[in-house]
Amino acid sequence: MLSEAQGLPLAVAVSGANLHASQAFKPLILGIPAIRSRRGPCRRRPVKIRADKAYHSAEHLRWLRGRIPRIARPAIESGERLGRHRWKIERSIAGLFGYRRLAVRYERKGSHFLAFLGLAAALTCYKRLAKLAT
Repeated sequence: MLSEAQGLPLAVAVSGANLHASQAFKPLILGIPAIRSRRGPCRRRPVKIRADKAYHSAEHLRWLRGRIPRIARPAIESGERLGRHRWKIERSIAGLFGYRRLAVRYERKGSHFLAFLGLAAALTCYKRLAKLAT
């Protein structure tokens, strides 16, 4: 799951249980929908990215050139500095899996689980925006 600074889900994906999380990094960032503005081209990629130590590699840093990655370096930096922002994504993930259908995976096909996950993300966005409107 990829979320914005306040924990609103932007992109979700499903992968195999034996797949390392760093392999889902690029598809999630590329899965962010374009942000339309009144003037200028659509913004496609985020300016700042915060990630865990698992995503620190030369390939990812090279790919993120032009943006401001905040990825803790393994065995050098502690995760506490990034931990100040990590609770937002943890809260978002807990909110998605609060839906009973997603708590235990009943579906055999990943596409069905992804559909329910997308529906839960849309409901989460709707509830957050409805709360802001009132």
